[in-house]
Amino acid sequence: MEWRVRAIRGATTVEENTVEAMTEAVQELLDELEKLNQIDPEQIISATFSVTRDLDAIFPAAIARQRPHWENVPLLDVQQMYVEGSLERCIRFLIHINLPASQTKIYHPYLRGAKNLRPDLGCAPATPAASGVII
Repeated sequence: MEWRVRAIRGATTVEENTVEAMTEAVQELLDELEKLNQIDPEQIISATFSVTRDLDAIFPAAIARQRPHWENVPLLDVQQMYVEGSLERCIRFLIHINLPASQTKIYHPYLRGAKNLRPDLGCAPATPAASGVII
């Protein structure tokens, strides 16, 4: 079987800067990622989480590391660049994963208040463009 490295993006928001709120949101986001893309965490190469400057109750990577089969995934947390007027209390991820070359559809989960960040991606599959490049 031929494999390709692919990237999956996603984001969500939380109502408040608490461990409980962030844990619930990250779990929901990663549940959606795994369900929609039918992935095995063992295929994940690495994941980078970013949070807006108003979130500091817990690292999203610490939440992800508690999931089954995520304990060996290289994880990184960073603070999202602040831009005045941008979405507040937002958690994003960029995940690199090995997928079968035959899997051409990728779903990018954008949940809660983050749905408006990328309406072109929000849980719609990214499919090969005319050039053969996956968008």
